[in-house]
Amino acid sequence: MLRTTFLLIATVTFCHAYAQQPTYAEMLGWPKGAKVIILHVDDAGMSYDSNLGVMNAITNGTATSLSVMMPCPWVPQIVRYIKANPDIDAGLHLTLNAEWHDYRWVPVAGKSAVPGLTDSEGCLWPEAPDVVKHASAAEVDKEIRAQLDRALSMGFTPTHLDSHMGTLFASQAYLEKYIQLGIEKKIPVMIPGGHNSYLRADYIEREKEALQKAGKWVPGTKLEEPAALKSAAAVGKMVWNAGLPVLDDLHSNSGDWAIPDSAKNNDAALQHFYAQKYEEALGILKPGLTMVIMHCTAPSEIFSHISASGLHRKGDMLAMTDPSLKQYIKEHGIILTTWREVMERRKKVK
Repeated sequence: MLRTTFLLIATVTFCHAYAQQPTYAEMLGWPKGAKVIILHVDDAGMSYDSNLGVMNAITNGTATSLSVMMPCPWVPQIVRYIKANPDIDAGLHLTLNAEWHDYRWVPVAGKSAVPGLTDSEGCLWPEAPDVVKHASAAEVDKEIRAQLDRALSMGFTPTHLDSHMGTLFASQAYLEKYIQLGIEKKIPVMIPGGHNSYLRADYIEREKEALQKAGKWVPGTKLEEPAALKSAAAVGKMVWNAGLPVLDDLHSNSGDWAIPDSAKNNDAALQHFYAQKYEEALGILKPGLTMVIMHCTAPSEIFSHISASGLHRKGDMLAMTDPSLKQYIKEHGIILTTWREVMERRKKVK
């Protein structure tokens, strides 16, 4: 509750300065003051359980978009699903990390082509700092192009590009390669370049919590936003001027929600909890085009051997299929959209 209160105060305060500036949603033709949301599911293709969760959230739920991890083993299944449902909004979750302990994948370009992207197991590095330490921007460029090439060779044309674990945002040189690819191929790239009210407030609150946990927090300390957020508006303007759409904000922390004990072995309670948390999140978000990222999964007993995140991912999936969330969206006039529609609107703006 305290976290929610802080975020609400911070977003209201920050957005006051932006009140007179049109959001990217307005520039794309939506009404002034509209909340336009892409309910987006990451990690398609990562596992069989991930695919089941993604398909359920898209086909039977309110999720509007997904993105595929091309280096992963269950890509053929999800690509067949996408091709059988050509209206689905499906992008590439450009992947430079293989973060799980026993379930891992290798670069699409191959180790010999991008040695800096691989660890001692020949797999992609587990964390973003590992990639930044070892891989050149040229190797990153080669790998993300290989991932796009694999998708196209499978007959899958992505509606957008985004970044697994945010690794493409961990280095200015990587970010440039990512944006360059989108501009060159005329494929939208996930860039939060607008007011970023939630993203900024959430970052500051996380930094505060980290300092408190380490016993280093001093009341009244003014926390500085990271360089990436400081330059976000300029990057967003550049991407927009290149003919691609830009996000106003980004929400991606459902995996951090503390699940109550009563919901850990009760699907109905888990669904209710997660649906309420999404309603709360949507209520806090400010007008504009926002991408809300989640990881919908239908975890079997096998998934626990991949990741400990199964319950959170299951909560995401159950929330997307909860009628109460769908009703909340309708009653509050929230507009759901896709990257496909966003790009179509961008093409019409001079």
